[in-house]
Amino acid sequence: MNTHLPLGISFEFFPPNTAAGREKLNATRDALSARSPRFFSVTYGAGGSTQARTLDTVEALRQGGVATAPHLSCVGSEKAAIRELLGRYRDSGIDSLVALRGDLPSGMGGAGELRYANELVEFVRAETGDHFNIAVAAYPEVHPQALSAERDLENFARKVKAGADFAITQYFFNADAYFHFVDRARALGVEAPIVPGIMPITNYSKLARFSETCGADIPRWVRKQLEAYGDDQQSIQAFGTDMVSRLCQRLLDGGAPGLHFYTLNQAGPSLRILDNLA
Repeated sequence: MNTHLPLGISFEFFPPNTAAGREKLNATRDALSARSPRFFSVTYGAGGSTQARTLDTVEALRQGGVATAPHLSCVGSEKAAIRELLGRYRDSGIDSLVALRGDLPSGMGGAGELRYANELVEFVRAETGDHFNIAVAAYPEVHPQALSAERDLENFARKVKAGADFAITQYFFNADAYFHFVDRARALGVEAPIVPGIMPITNYSKLARFSETCGADIPRWVRKQLEAYGDDQQSIQAFGTDMVSRLCQRLLDGGAPGLHFYTLNQAGPSLRILDNLA
């Protein structure tokens, strides 16, 4: 594994909601901590619906000695609530955040006082100065709700220039999409590192459903190969490991500043990919 990446490797988790899930996550934390990641991140439910579990999960992950960054979304939240949460994070010694617009849960009323991620980044900087290292999201294959690719890129540049330190992309399986996005962002004056998000392939049906929702393209040749394996999970995972390993190697060889793995609270798939990298 290339140990000279400026942003190294990092891993994302979601807050478990059962005792068994928490025990599994602790084991996953320990296995991934051995790879000296730069940080862990923890997701945050729509409208802050997992806020308490996010903080509990952050505290549990930090016990492994790795810096941990909670996701913070703004849609559906008021400034006072975000201000209070920032204070809790700062008092707990947390110094990194992943700032997102987030999704408004069904049935919730207004979008809140902060409607977009750039407004959230500006608010965090105004409230806390340089205390937090802030990451924002990027979409090499265009955000599924964007009006156009150009508008999406402009929105990305806006939130980076609002005060973000780096960006983490939605996962993708086409390296050219990432490199093209980075080139276009640099042309708009975005200098912050853009870290590719990596999704290990372990279950094709779940991947297909999630990719449809988030706008991540699964190349036809990949879909056809995965479909051909049917219910043969061993073959799906072996193919997925090889294909995603090749993707990661190409990204690193092309100058990607790091890799951020969407672990789904599992250690094995990410570790197998890392073991394949030069």
